[in-house]
Amino acid sequence: MENNRQVAVFGGGCFWCVEAVFMEIKGVASIASGYSGGHVENPSYYEVCGETTGHAEAVRLEFDPGQITFPEMLEIFFATHDPTTLNSQGADKGTRYRSIVLCIDEEQRKHAASFIAKLNASGMKVVTEVVSFNKFYEAEEEHKDFDQVICHNHVFYQLDHQLQKYFLSVVLTLLRIFCPNDNCQL
Repeated sequence: MENNRQVAVFGGGCFWCVEAVFMEIKGVASIASGYSGGHVENPSYYEVCGETTGHAEAVRLEFDPGQITFPEMLEIFFATHDPTTLNSQGADKGTRYRSIVLCIDEEQRKHAASFIAKLNASGMKVVTEVVSFNKFYEAEEEHKDFDQVICHNHVFYQLDHQLQKYFLSVVLTLLRIFCPNDNCQL
């Protein structure tokens, strides 16, 4: 990891769908799909699917904070999955699909807690877990080849009306950041 890069780890349903969203974001340098937040060392996909490891499907993101901040990444994460449904994202059901922010440090924890408090104050009932990051296990090779189009469609299909309005505000914010004076750099 380059010195100026930071790490974020999110779980919001199928790791492919979370990965597909962040692949499009300027400043995200690398993405890995895998498992985190559980108690079993080096779990396989099938063990995680068995719901006995405690792990969530997650993505590990390396990002350049000079191009995108952790709070901005939180905005994208919360706008592109349903943080109000416990252990479920669309058709994906089970604890491995829970909404979770695995915080690398106390600063990330504070940002995540503050962001969730704002969402709750707006009337949402967020069930996203905010926990300390322990370890990330990268998914097996056969689980790294995904269909981006299906994931993009899945992400936008599952957004309810309230989240769609919120997502639109995030998109507009990102356009103001990355496309000043209509000179888009995305």
